[in-house]
Amino acid sequence: MGKLYLVRHGQASFGAADYDNLSELGHKQSVRLGEYFASKGRRFDAVLTGTLKRHAQTYAGIAQGAGMDLQPTLWPGLNEYEADAVIAAIHPAPLEPPTTPESYKLHFRLLRDGLTQWMNGVLTPKGMPTYDAFVAGVTSALDHVRKQHTGDVLLVSSGGPISTAMGHILGTLPEKTIELNMQIRNSAVTEFLFTPKRHLLLSFNSLAHLDGAEYAPWITYS
Repeated sequence: MGKLYLVRHGQASFGAADYDNLSELGHKQSVRLGEYFASKGRRFDAVLTGTLKRHAQTYAGIAQGAGMDLQPTLWPGLNEYEADAVIAAIHPAPLEPPTTPESYKLHFRLLRDGLTQWMNGVLTPKGMPTYDAFVAGVTSALDHVRKQHTGDVLLVSSGGPISTAMGHILGTLPEKTIELNMQIRNSAVTEFLFTPKRHLLLSFNSLAHLDGAEYAPWITYS
């Protein structure tokens, strides 16, 4: 069996004008993950990433830490949904950037509600595909891995595509997929075993590379 390592990007710039950039901590998380892979003797046959900046920056950090020089295959189907568009679809009035516990709660409550409606086909946020098309983009990457590879493969993406991949192989309802999405931490690793016919879940949301008290402040969710 091959093994697919699905990595969520490092901490991005939540609340900033451009979310799609790693923070300084996000870069450190990525390099640390690469160092961990190297310490365990991980050698990847191939790398797939989404086309967002935070995906490229995360892989660059992993490659730096691991001493890797593999050229990634860019896969647009691994890009994240547009959270702002999801929220705007159910709350057209502008929202202030979340800076307080109350505004964070409102942001994520609206996001959950919007995702539930999008995933159930009730609405399609502006500029986004239908959820069925979003799933097809994710599963096309899984199919590619199964058909083209037999060894270890690294995949760098975001919480939405990774939870969608899990929902696909586990057959979860949209509400459960959303719960998985909200739990995935920055630079966390989820592992699938794969054969030419199917994927199997091996582990979820691991931060083994951040084990130890010195790395406790490095554990983030956004």
